Amino acid sequence: MDYHSGRESWLHPAWPMRGPRAGSFLADSPIAGFLVPPWEGALRDRTEFGRSRKISVLTAFLTLLLVASLVAQKTPKPSPPKYDLHTEAKIKGTIEEVKLPPKGSEKEIVHLLVKSGTDSVDVYLCPKSFFDDMGMDFSKGDQITLTVSKVKQGEAEFVLAREVVKGNNTFVLRDAKGDPAWN
Repeated sequence: MDYHSGRESWLHPAWPMRGPRAGSFLADSPIAGFLVPPWEGALRDRTEFGRSRKISVLTAFLTLLLVASLVAQKTPKPSPPKYDLHTEAKIKGTIEEVKLPPKGSEKEIVHLLVKSGTDSVDVYLCPKSFFDDMGMDFSKGDQITLTVSKVKQGEAEFVLAREVVKGNNTFVLRDAKGDPAWN
């Protein structure tokens, strides 16, 4: 049988003889007209599949990158208020309430409601874990002296403590620059 005749191949009776297809990589090659195995079409299809798969993987990667950047932009972590040495003042008063965070929230801040004269001031001390490490123990009615700074963050005002004196005990919560001692 002639392999150019288009009849069955001498390689296998089920394989018809085919020449290169127009537009295929073999059409303009020096081997045009020679035997093209029946899987040539499958190879071409597989190559096209490989290209489309690469494009799909690239598209998925770029989509994932875009979504990750959008999520990161939508959830900015608020920064804690900064102690300001320019607004530092001393307060003497009586503790009206000790506000401790719930159990399991050791990173949340302990604060005191202090009555000074006719005013009540909510004073932020430190994280509960640092409070416990320092051995601080405050109760309603305790007389204390505080070194504090009144700061603004957005629309909110905070009173941050740098030092608390109770009786003979002095608890230093921030250094002389106002940086937290628990960091």
